[in-house]
Amino acid sequence: MIGAELGFVLAAGVFTAIVCGVGAVPVFFVDEIGDRLTVVLWGFAGGVMLFASVFGFVFEGLVVGTAIQVGVGLLVGVAIVIAADRAISGYEFAPREMAAADFKKLVFIVGILTVHSFPEGVALGVAFADLGIEGDLVVVGLVVPSLAIFITVAISVQNLPEGLAIAIPLKTFGVPNARIFGWAVFSSIPQPIGAAIAYAFVTSAREFLPYGFGFAAGAMIYLVLHDIFPDALEQGRDAGLTRGGRLELTVGIVTGIVLMLPIMLLTE
Repeated sequence: MIGAELGFVLAAGVFTAIVCGVGAVPVFFVDEIGDRLTVVLWGFAGGVMLFASVFGFVFEGLVVGTAIQVGVGLLVGVAIVIAADRAISGYEFAPREMAAADFKKLVFIVGILTVHSFPEGVALGVAFADLGIEGDLVVVGLVVPSLAIFITVAISVQNLPEGLAIAIPLKTFGVPNARIFGWAVFSSIPQPIGAAIAYAFVTSAREFLPYGFGFAAGAMIYLVLHDIFPDALEQGRDAGLTRGGRLELTVGIVTGIVLMLPIMLLTE
């Protein structure tokens, strides 16, 4: 049964990666996505992930452990992502390099994508810790915890604008639609891998589960505050939006939170 449960978690991770590809589809039918809308979408993605981190992982961590355990996990999550980010800071790449990468460049690209996508996979795996133990939904004979449903939806929703962000420059460089979709999915491949590793760990050492919830929250919160929001505001400034796109970013954040609130209530 362990194999079936791990396979289910992997399938959930693959699903979120495919959703990232789906996020790229709008560029197949339009020539340009406006800067204003792009900033809103990044705010939306960040709002979704912040909501899921706080009301999903932090709250759930406090149910199964102490504030100190969750806090330690949160700090470790932030520290590891910072360390990984610094380790690859000299290997930033332009999207055009994705379309024609040799093996060495591909390794660098995978490393960069892993830093940004792997923590989301870890979050997904931790959310499935009670798979087959408790939950309200039964899928292929497995009891699925409500937190897993909520986090799977949250990561999938967040992956939509991420896929779009990858697709826009590739479309500009004339990359065929099929390859755009493939690269968008590829950018999230670390998610199923991280999900499987995290699930195997927290289910074999359940005493670390509160730390795992904190770790997942810390990693995602850091990525949102350090990468998503600053990148959105940089695009807003470059596009000459009023106040550097802060209004658009705020609209996106609020929209993401408003969307996730009923989803959280439905999955409880």
